[in-house]
Amino acid sequence: MDMENQAIEQLFTRADGTYVFARWGRPIVPVVFGVDDASLAVFKGAIEAVVTLASHQMAETDMELGANLMVFFCQDWDEMTEVPHLDKLVPDLAPLVGRLQQADANQYRIFRFDEAGAIRAAFVFLRMDDHLAAVPAETLALSQAVQTILLWSDTAFDEVPPLAMIGDKAMLRPEIADVVRAAYDPVMPVMARDASHALRLAARVQRKS
Repeated sequence: MDMENQAIEQLFTRADGTYVFARWGRPIVPVVFGVDDASLAVFKGAIEAVVTLASHQMAETDMELGANLMVFFCQDWDEMTEVPHLDKLVPDLAPLVGRLQQADANQYRIFRFDEAGAIRAAFVFLRMDDHLAAVPAETLALSQAVQTILLWSDTAFDEVPPLAMIGDKAMLRPEIADVVRAAYDPVMPVMARDASHALRLAARVQRKS
């Protein structure tokens, strides 16, 4: 299914009306905290699948950070303040935890960028409330993988999630997969702040469909 230009533009247009796009500018090195080995394998498998879809790369280590995609599971947001050195990676961690508690949030993502505006690191925080605990590990992993492969709008998936159920299995929606592929076309920029970028994405989506 082709996505119209406007639909693609909305995926990267934030609630304040600004267009902001970024993709990873370095190989992705994931690490997952707070899960057992089986869940760890599921998460790394989902990340690898989405990275392969994007024709991007993974690596064993990041020369600057060691790992650059960090996923933290917790039962309560207070646990985040007890993670050693996390406050050095996430400035203003304590106030952030307070805001997440007040909002009764169950997930949060933070991105860091390099000098060119490309994604250099991402931090994913998941509080396993009743809702997330009921989501199959494969579905949760794939959802988080696709939401960290690009800097999507903060409202991108408010109405329609990036995944769809095919029988009892969650799959990445084909139109979202097409956008991910187009976004990692080597001739496309790693960062964009002009909505004309969405027209270039749309042209590649339509050409490949």
